[in-house]
Amino acid sequence: MLTCKQASKLISQSLDRPLTWSEKMRLRLHLFICDPCRHFRQQLNLLRTLLHRMRVSIENDHAIKLPLEVKDRIMHRIESNQT
Repeated sequence: MLTCKQASKLISQSLDRPLTWSEKMRLRLHLFICDPCRHFRQQLNLLRTLLHRMRVSIENDHAIKLPLEVKDRIMHRIESNQT
């Protein structure tokens, strides 16, 4: 059985890489019985979604009067913080 610390680590890693079959099963079992870890996973997924929307918004917002290189640098920082 996973601890909450191990589960949160796997939840985070699952955003960056595919989990192994064993990791998935252990995490599913833990999430089945642990409300706080389920909420943590939901919060991470929400943050990821919001960051993606912010990135798309910045890329498509022509009202933002920044040089292209500055926009690119901001986008690069956002992307590097997602990993």
